[in-house]
Amino acid sequence: MEQKELNLNLRTRTGKNAARQCRAEGLIPGIVYGKGIDPVPVTLAPKELGEALAGDGGQNTLLKVKGAGELDGSMVIVADLLKSSLKRNILHVDLHKLNMSEKIRLDVPVKLVGNAQGVKDGGLMEFLLHSVEVECLPTQIPERFDVDVANLTIGQSIHVSDLQLPAGVKALGDGRTTIVSIIGKAKDDTAAAAE
Repeated sequence: MEQKELNLNLRTRTGKNAARQCRAEGLIPGIVYGKGIDPVPVTLAPKELGEALAGDGGQNTLLKVKGAGELDGSMVIVADLLKSSLKRNILHVDLHKLNMSEKIRLDVPVKLVGNAQGVKDGGLMEFLLHSVEVECLPTQIPERFDVDVANLTIGQSIHVSDLQLPAGVKALGDGRTTIVSIIGKAKDDTAAAAE
């Protein structure tokens, strides 16, 4: 997993008014929490956060903290982003301080690769699960799961249990959960029905 740096500044004032004032100054209010530490209010630049999360890793990118007192040098990951419903700009960010030797749980995005044979045959592709919850060490976080759908025909599905997981990565939840399936009737069936 790719690592990037993120500048954080400690925030002394908290609450709605302080957060509003922080946004008026062009900064994003945030909080850093983790096992064994008290939550630490911080601020960060929107452009810098956007650049840090750009790329395949997205929200799962490991971020090395620069600044913010005792947090300097710590590794964090974005736990949650609060965005405005209209402009989609970031209003608040929750960062989780990581212990690099402890496993974490997070959602890894799924990307479909190829053109399904079943769609060429007149079927409809249903992409049902856009991310899979996994458990792994922070250094083992997959950027995404590429799911090859090229050989998928009408009536076939790919489930969580069909994923090729990297070493040390465990999928959580029910392995029978469908990621993608091709629905519809095969051409031969419709021709027979017409006769």
